[in-house]
Amino acid sequence: MPQYKRKKWLYHALLALGLALSPLVYAAHDGIKVGVSSTPQVESLQIAVNEARAQGLNVELVEFSDWNTPNIALANGDIDVNYFQHIPFLENAKKQAGYDFVAIAPGTIMKIGLYSHKWKSFAQIPLGGKVAIAGDPVNGGRGLLLLERAGLIRLKPGLGYKATIQDITANPRKLQIVQLEASQLARALDDVDLAQGYPSFLKLAGDNPDNALLFDGLENKIYALQWVVRKQDVNNAQIRRFIAIYQHSKQVRASLDKVFGKLYAPAWL
Repeated sequence: MPQYKRKKWLYHALLALGLALSPLVYAAHDGIKVGVSSTPQVESLQIAVNEARAQGLNVELVEFSDWNTPNIALANGDIDVNYFQHIPFLENAKKQAGYDFVAIAPGTIMKIGLYSHKWKSFAQIPLGGKVAIAGDPVNGGRGLLLLERAGLIRLKPGLGYKATIQDITANPRKLQIVQLEASQLARALDDVDLAQGYPSFLKLAGDNPDNALLFDGLENKIYALQWVVRKQDVNNAQIRRFIAIYQHSKQVRASLDKVFGKLYAPAWL
């Protein structure tokens, strides 16, 4: 092949290679995608997104309506970080699906409670009453612990949030305990006598999250929401920068205070 033709061929080959690779290069530096659950927390996250963009960091929120897809999306690389789960939920997800995820920073910790549209005290709940708790292993165990604190059941000792319905050792009122997806618990209140509830989902359902018969407190930071990434992104500068913006923004805190009042606390402080 003549030299000029060889150079021309090499030029076009390198140009084609550059065009093929350029979307990957730009994608790696074009900002981050944050997976979140569709809750009222999105309002404060959007404030942080706007502040990040004003500082030159492009961030996109990707909302999910369940608690499984955000981890699937993270594993597939469709998002760069997710923010919806606490440590016990994350550890269970890693065990079940083999995810190579790392929690790199805490977010908010939310109270949960036991709620009823029919009764004003636990003493009024009838024999054989229906009680709804979360269907996933970790949050279901947290619901059972609340029922035990309310004096409605007894559990095998020492299990903590790992307790299951099979670990109930006493149920004197013969309560029917049903398990639902956590996001559906607030909408089940008209159909059950008592339900485990989350402030975010209660607000979405138009309910008042302050009216719990019993609250799980804010002191146990193991239940704080976490910023979760794939292991290779533990030191991702853009993700770390966005988390810092979220945690230090006065506007974000004002939004959280307005939406949740005393039902939440910033676990990073």
